[in-house]
Amino acid sequence: MNYKTYRLPALPLALLAALLITGCGKGKDQAATATPDVDPNLVIVNAEMARNFKLAPLALQALDTERDVPGRIEANEQLVTRIGASVTGRVTEVLAEVGTRVQAGQVLARITSPELTNAQLTYLRAHSGTAQAERAVERARLLIQADVIGTAELQRREAELSIARAELRAATDQLRLLGVPDGQIDRLREKGQLSSFAGITATRSGVVIERKVSQGQVAQPGDPLFTVADLSKVWVVGALPEQDAAAVKMGQKVEIKVPALGERQFSGRVVFVSDTISLDTRSLTVRTQVDNADRALKPQMLATLRIIGQARQQLALPEAAVVRDNDRDHVFVQTGPGQFRLTPVELAPAARGLRPLLKGPAAGTPVVVEGAFHLNNERKRAELE
Repeated sequence: MNYKTYRLPALPLALLAALLITGCGKGKDQAATATPDVDPNLVIVNAEMARNFKLAPLALQALDTERDVPGRIEANEQLVTRIGASVTGRVTEVLAEVGTRVQAGQVLARITSPELTNAQLTYLRAHSGTAQAERAVERARLLIQADVIGTAELQRREAELSIARAELRAATDQLRLLGVPDGQIDRLREKGQLSSFAGITATRSGVVIERKVSQGQVAQPGDPLFTVADLSKVWVVGALPEQDAAAVKMGQKVEIKVPALGERQFSGRVVFVSDTISLDTRSLTVRTQVDNADRALKPQMLATLRIIGQARQQLALPEAAVVRDNDRDHVFVQTGPGQFRLTPVELAPAARGLRPLLKGPAAGTPVVVEGAFHLNNERKRAELE
């Protein structure tokens, strides 16, 4: 018995395989379509947990415009005196150093000078000439009473006395200009004792902040040897970028922080705004004056000036509402009961605990203002799961 082998054609088999594959692929697509996408920025919490988060509508806030400006402490130039020698001579003694507190009239250094010796001799001659002229006038008055001399002679002697007194006053003023105190001038007049030195004296009470003199140095009038500053009031000088020049005006309130003094704050008003721009830094100088009765502020200390402008209405968020994620600022916006979406925003620096909103949700949008940090942790936990 013969058996015949029958083979199916190749084409129908290929067609059948293709139909099976197509059917399987279609099932997978339908399954994928049925599975919803998970939004990683959406957080859904139960009603009990939602009570832990405080919501508030995004609203306008009265914000002061604030600008932080780097600066430094400087001595008040109106209370600074530069003291030099009033006579040419050699410095024999230095009595004050940088940081020394001095009083007006205190001797800071001593100097010897031939000019001083000549001025004292001139004073003694003027004093002697005045005394002689006074005696001549007294004798003339006695003689005119005795009818020995005429009136013209008395008048001549009185004129000589006036000239002698004028010369004495000029000699006295010259000694004072050379730094000789009145007590020393009195001793010179009474005893005729010449002084070998003149004092370089402080003309203002304060602190010596600079010394440019050494023992043995030859000093000349006009050389600044000491700088004395009254530090009871100091300047805080800042460099404001030129693009902010129009935003700062005289009289604006300024808050000052000095890193060296920790959390202590100082306050003042803008007392000077430069009319010119520095070519090197492209900034203009802003200055305020601060009381410094306890001398806590030292010249050249670094400081930050926070210049406060007029208040204006602006959308703003509490700092606690802001979440930092992927190097961007975000807030949680309520999209439904128990549903919150992490939303990126652009914010200005903080002012009085508020962050002005530059770009983000519209006014009236409900935003999480307390508990945003914990809500973000819940979002990250759900994302990991």
